[in-house]
Amino acid sequence: MPFANIKLVDGVFTSTQKHALAKAITDVMVKFEGSEAFRSVTWVLIEELHTDGWHIGGEPFSGPPSLMATLGRSKAVYEMIDGNPTSRDEFAAVLPPTPEVT
Repeated sequence: MPFANIKLVDGVFTSTQKHALAKAITDVMVKFEGSEAFRSVTWVLIEELHTDGWHIGGEPFSGPPSLMATLGRSKAVYEMIDGNPTSRDEFAAVLPPTPEVT
């Protein structure tokens, strides 16, 4: 029996949207299994968690603004690692020197 557990921020989706989400997830499971008989044994649990229980980067989640701030920081870190830092001087000042490749 497949079991899909979806966790959402409380109050973001309506009951109709959650039912549609559960149906779509069930449809995907049936598609990948290849048999319509799979539908009757597919379980989908949607849990809504209060925002007090959500944290991103150790900070309380406050909705889209905190999510966008986290994504912005993640993008900056990704660019730094990829060799394209957004503020090279700032990062270079705190990074240890890299060994020379010979």
